[in-house]
Amino acid sequence: MDRVYNFSAGPSMLPEAVLEKAAKQMVNYEGCGMSVMEMSHRSADYEAIIGNAESLLRELMHIPENYKVLFLQGGASSQFAMVPLNLMKKSKKADYVITGQWAKKAAQEASKFGTVNKVASSDDKTFTYIPKLDPSTFDKDADYFHITLNNTIYGTRYTTLPETGDVPLVADASSNILSEPIDISRFGILYAGAQKNMGPAGVTVAIIREDLITGAIEGAPTMFDYKIHADNGSMYNTPPTYSIYVCMLVYEWLKSLGGVEAMYAINKEKAQILYDYLDNSSMFKGTVVKEDRSLMNVPFVTGDDDLNAKFIKEAKAKGFVNLKGHRTVGGMRASIYNAMPVEGVKALVEFMKKFETDNK
Repeated sequence: MDRVYNFSAGPSMLPEAVLEKAAKQMVNYEGCGMSVMEMSHRSADYEAIIGNAESLLRELMHIPENYKVLFLQGGASSQFAMVPLNLMKKSKKADYVITGQWAKKAAQEASKFGTVNKVASSDDKTFTYIPKLDPSTFDKDADYFHITLNNTIYGTRYTTLPETGDVPLVADASSNILSEPIDISRFGILYAGAQKNMGPAGVTVAIIREDLITGAIEGAPTMFDYKIHADNGSMYNTPPTYSIYVCMLVYEWLKSLGGVEAMYAINKEKAQILYDYLDNSSMFKGTVVKEDRSLMNVPFVTGDDDLNAKFIKEAKAKGFVNLKGHRTVGGMRASIYNAMPVEGVKALVEFMKKFETDNK
């Protein structure tokens, strides 16, 4: 069977060129006589891989020198605890903006370690917009201010960052990292699970301003202390070696295309193609207010559950897979991450047009 167009929200499709290179190097990496899966993380061969991965990520994201790049485990969900364990130390208070299920879970986890001030939420309209923020609701004594940059389930994204003054801004960028330029200097911490735009599941990247790496609160597990990982160069324990290697290949691929800036132009083109069709369709409708639409995750509905199910079934038969929407939204969701080619989005739209014509 030919490869399908995989619109999964994560784990998501990887660039075919990356998969082919990984396959070619699977049994014998660069003539060393073994797979990356088999080599010691302390070996010179692997130290070169993780070093190159960090160097490429720094180059692609223009990461300032006063930030550490850590390759961790546990997904973004582990960061929901790791952030407060390392930052909630002075006032033991933090501000959170609730824009979806993951933002809500992050706030719930933080509330175990201190006081969470929910400065705004879009829960009232099923997270279909990014709430306008009133700085007077911000806690000036907060240890940090947390946002979720792109909301995978509901298809919203921040286009303007909150001005938090001296309070460090912390962001979950799991579903939009490397998809558009991000000014790292605006953040105290930016973290992301890899399985959407960077590589396979198993590795989590945390980019942390050095002055915030002062050790976790007393009693925190050693593995949840940023300083331990920073001091050991992400090698305190065995890192997710193969996932980091594939991330390195993805970074190389992205650099070959012209970097994040070039990818951003492609992503805007892909999103425009799909949104333009949704805005003019008499059957399919987007669910998010226009000004807050994600470039990565596009939820849409027909308004009829039976028709939604028929569309998903017929789409799968034609090679458009993993289009079923999240249970809290229903309908469909097309995740069009970096690895999804423009041709895949165009082909999906053509299929949607035919489905609409055939089911009037």
